[in-house]
Amino acid sequence: MLQQQTLSSPAAFSGVGLHSGNPVTMTFLPAGPNTGVRFRRVDLEGKPEIEARVENVVENNRSTTLAKGNTRVHTVEHVLATFAGYGIDNAIVELDANEPPIADGSAREYCKMVQSAGIVAQNERRDAFAVTTPIELEMGETVMTLFPDDVFKISCTSSDRDGRFTQFHSLELSPKAWENELSDARTFCFFEEIEYLISNGLIKGGTLENAVVIRDDAVLTTEPLRYPDEFVRHKMLDILGDLALLGRPVHGHLIAVKPSHAANCELVRRIAAQARGPVTKAQTFAPPPPAPVKVPATGTDGAGEATAGHSSAMEVCAVMKLLPHRYPFMMVDRIIKIDGPQIVGVKNVTINEPYFQGHFPGHPIMPGVLQLEAMAQVAGIVMLKRAEKENQIAYFMSADNVKWRKPVYPGDTLSIEVELTRMRGAIGRAKGVCKVRGEVVSEAEVTFMLREP
Repeated sequence: MLQQQTLSSPAAFSGVGLHSGNPVTMTFLPAGPNTGVRFRRVDLEGKPEIEARVENVVENNRSTTLAKGNTRVHTVEHVLATFAGYGIDNAIVELDANEPPIADGSAREYCKMVQSAGIVAQNERRDAFAVTTPIELEMGETVMTLFPDDVFKISCTSSDRDGRFTQFHSLELSPKAWENELSDARTFCFFEEIEYLISNGLIKGGTLENAVVIRDDAVLTTEPLRYPDEFVRHKMLDILGDLALLGRPVHGHLIAVKPSHAANCELVRRIAAQARGPVTKAQTFAPPPPAPVKVPATGTDGAGEATAGHSSAMEVCAVMKLLPHRYPFMMVDRIIKIDGPQIVGVKNVTINEPYFQGHFPGHPIMPGVLQLEAMAQVAGIVMLKRAEKENQIAYFMSADNVKWRKPVYPGDTLSIEVELTRMRGAIGRAKGVCKVRGEVVSEAEVTFMLREP
């Protein structure tokens, strides 16, 4: 299948969410080439959408949760596995609640939706990523290695910590193999996990109708197991769904032992890093950009010459020459432009930020005071540049009219826009705003003093 694919027509299904317990109607819709898979919350104002990309993953403890701004969609892996299994590249998933219906705990109903809607090829070519060198991952009890291959294969071993119900299965993925070998495998849990899940606000919609429960050596279910090794096949189903967060198919042979959603998503990040490798190397060995062309000044500010245009970018190394801050208190990754008294900086907010360990466990949010610090650091840069005293330090003196409007999550890119509004001697004042995807998340007015370090 060299061409991208989407659905021929809409298809809908209603039920309850596994963890939320909320009633929900889900509709699969066709989408144009290069759209990817997007989840659309039609129950929220503006019908916000979240792209099914690993950058938008915010939780992956017992399922995979996507978020963008204040919008969240939980337990997306079974839907994504269905699209990946059938080779569907582009689709819109409309939901009127925060979680797809769990149905019977497998992807069987989702397959029926795709069969009802039909699949159609599109003009754009599919851009699969072929693994070039092995990618290895160890995370807790999980061990995963992705080897180069001409197709996509999964060889998986699953068991609990005590080695109960150890199972192995290997499969080369195709639409037929997906439909016959993986899609009917149901989610499962061990009896001793149920109390923890309930106390943490999970499985509110869970019943024996949509999950298999293992108690000691007994299997509790309303019907016989659908496969002799149903548990490992469901783990493979989850892997397929999480790997779809790469946004493109993968050619490789994945060998996984005791996989988890957290490990699956980390593997996707490592695959994405390898996929970016050739571009990064090309940029590394490319010749440096040409120096700015100086032209006669046309203004009346008394300057003898000016650069063509007004934009000036600074990479992180140049930023670190101006700011004394270092990890973990460096709140600006690069400067996009400096235009007179105006400056724009960028901070990539990742789950690896140390403050997410305690702010807050299970619900990571960037502290508002660190957004304020980001504005202060960017304001300090423009003040130092304007004063032409780059050997000094801009000391933060005060902040006024501080407002935090929306939370900032891991995966967000913070755009820090600052304007120097006043400068007298060693004292400067600036107005700053932080934005995520064009929306203001915080703002403040800050005051500085320049001093020798």
